[in-house]
Amino acid sequence: MFDAAVPEFRHEAEVVVVGAGLSGLAAAVTLRRSGFEDVVVLEKSDRLGGTWRDNTYPGCGCDVPSLLYEYSFAPGPWKRTFATQPEILAYLRATTAETGTDRSVRYNVEVHGARWDRTSGRWLLATSAGGYAARVLVMATGPWNRPRYPELTGLADFPGTVFHSARWDHTADLSGRRIAVIGNAASTVQFLPALQRHAARVDIFQSTAPWVLPKPDYALPGGLRRLLLRRPAARRAARAAHAGTQEAIGFAMRHPRLLPPLEAMARQYRRRCVPDPVLRQALTPDHRLGARRMLTSDTYYQAVSQSNVHLHPTRATHIDGNDVVGADARRVGADIVVLATGFHIGELAIAPHLYGSNGRSLADTWRSGRDAYLGTSVSGYPNLFLLLGPNILSGTSAVPAVLEAQLRYLTDALTHLRAGNHTALDVRPEVADTYNHAVQEALKSTVYADDDSGYYFGTPGRNTFCWPWSTRRLRRRLHAFDPNSYDWQPSRPIIGRPRGEAAIGRPHGTAGGAAVPAPVQPTGLLPVPPGSSGHPR
Repeated sequence: MFDAAVPEFRHEAEVVVVGAGLSGLAAAVTLRRSGFEDVVVLEKSDRLGGTWRDNTYPGCGCDVPSLLYEYSFAPGPWKRTFATQPEILAYLRATTAETGTDRSVRYNVEVHGARWDRTSGRWLLATSAGGYAARVLVMATGPWNRPRYPELTGLADFPGTVFHSARWDHTADLSGRRIAVIGNAASTVQFLPALQRHAARVDIFQSTAPWVLPKPDYALPGGLRRLLLRRPAARRAARAAHAGTQEAIGFAMRHPRLLPPLEAMARQYRRRCVPDPVLRQALTPDHRLGARRMLTSDTYYQAVSQSNVHLHPTRATHIDGNDVVGADARRVGADIVVLATGFHIGELAIAPHLYGSNGRSLADTWRSGRDAYLGTSVSGYPNLFLLLGPNILSGTSAVPAVLEAQLRYLTDALTHLRAGNHTALDVRPEVADTYNHAVQEALKSTVYADDDSGYYFGTPGRNTFCWPWSTRRLRRRLHAFDPNSYDWQPSRPIIGRPRGEAAIGRPHGTAGGAAVPAPVQPTGLLPVPPGSSGHPR
């Protein structure tokens, strides 16, 4: 919520990026290297890192090969084929320091809402640190930003310890305890081995069994690490090999008739690791491989097969005292409850408070389904760019590759704004509609359409997560910015601050000891959502 009064716009920037995780940091580096120096990154936390800062559960790591999970401009000194969470966070911190990006980040600044102001041709932002005015707004909050908490009656009255896997409570003593895990997907597959080793008993409530493939995770020898860091050609070759494997799996998912060999390999792996036929049946998915997120692990099946781990193929419905109760009425006593229930994937938290040129909130625009042209632009929201937006990822995507393709598109768009002396660009509605229709039609023939109960389907009957074509096609579509796909608003130059305006992110009044005139006061109010008290929360 944000105040009805016009906030004092004490901060001014050409580009405001929201979020200092993998996406936001890459955006800041790319924009500055492309000649757009007036960039400020707003981060609600006191530290950078995004999902890799917040997710600290035991065993947390990347399920994409390390060499594919890095910026092209910053090779990582990876120690394993699949990087761990501490290693990725250290990489992001080091890259931020080495590129000087940290000076563009404003920590402990939460964005409450934003509104496009036609008169000034700027986005007006209400934040916990006061008002910001930005010519371009880049949303880099990522899909894995907000944990999803289940609606379990009695959860608030549970006498023991409760926490979400994405907000792991490291003060909780797991040794000799009874632990109930709600959910059996990506995080459970990673943290279960640690829980199994320490707990007296682990009970997992599973709604849907995941597909799990072997994970060839091993420590990289020192000589190989040095070779990959010192010989760019060797690194490119290794990256190409990993990317080829990922793309081959993606090709099978786009052509499901090719999936049986991969599914057979997964079943064989399950048979080899899970000797108990009853447990093995409970771990057998009821959907095609790839219809939901495909997982990899070389320790999960071994852990779930241990005598102190009990898998219940039913969802948890409520909590009664110390007991977690399943849909089949079975009751399990617990001292600790871990909520491994995922995230609000694709649900942009600010959407109800992000108002476009027609005064309509993004949440209202997306009421019938989230979509964006090339996962990046939404018609009616000028100069707004989404990173990792709707239908831009897939089950085999390497996020940095997608992200950098989007950032090339973004910098090209801003270059056109600068060269054409325009105030704003806004994707044409008919262009966006044609594109989004093509995406949904293409998805129908892929495995991504097989199961509409997972997070791929952000709207009933509509897959809002997956890109239906190859990574090469994605790069090709984003490589060449097409100005004819956008409407343009001519005016004074959008890029390049007029002489005398305040430096980025700095309160007006002083700049390097010299007096600076206050920036032009944008007109218009930030709307207050219905039912709001009008006061920030």
